[in-house]
Amino acid sequence: MSQAVNAQLRTAQEIIRDARVNQAPNGICYTTSGEVMLPSDDLERIIGAVPRPIAAALERKAFYFVPLAISDGDKTLVAERFDGAPPEGAICHRNIDSGNSQCVFISTRLLDERFAIAFEFYINVGHAFVDKAGMSPEFAELVWSQAQANVRGETSLDAHEFRKMASTSGRVDEKAKSDYLAAAFCDSIAIYLLSLCLDVDYYELRERDYPLLAPSALAERLKKVAALFPPNPGFQFNIFYKRRS
Repeated sequence: MSQAVNAQLRTAQEIIRDARVNQAPNGICYTTSGEVMLPSDDLERIIGAVPRPIAAALERKAFYFVPLAISDGDKTLVAERFDGAPPEGAICHRNIDSGNSQCVFISTRLLDERFAIAFEFYINVGHAFVDKAGMSPEFAELVWSQAQANVRGETSLDAHEFRKMASTSGRVDEKAKSDYLAAAFCDSIAIYLLSLCLDVDYYELRERDYPLLAPSALAERLKKVAALFPPNPGFQFNIFYKRRS
């Protein structure tokens, strides 16, 4: 671990104790600590894109945007500034229970740019929402019909793996199916929120470990999520099959 990082390390509990947490108009609680290198207007827009019904399910949860969170055994350390390569143990995010609340630390300097920071935040929002509110039956019906029709690709490695496990040897594994539908719902919420905040080229989400879901199938999922959670004022949801010139 570099000397520059060592000189600026604090425990996550110290950050939780000292930081002043803000509440966005949609109800999400958040704060920053250290040199996050993300303009406040950009951060406010990232947070503000979350529709109120989703934000309402995130009570007793606060998001801490810090330069770098570091796993150190049972502890989580925070570098409020650092130079050079990230040290060993650097992590994209860490959930920490504090009293009857949960604090989610997001490493903005490890993710480095607005797209990656926003998507990391929205993935955490999607998982937190589904954990609290559960699965939409309408969404589950759509996704399972796509899987049965052998629509190509998926939205994440988890969804890809659970989908393979859900249908093996002609039988449906109900536990894997449930995990698959939950993963697909989390992913679709995150991609939907990202599309509200930024002009997203879907292929920017491409990973090497699995093929991306076919664009038309993703569009069906996102339209279903948009119907469930309409955008907040000041945000719009659109799908373009060709990038505008």
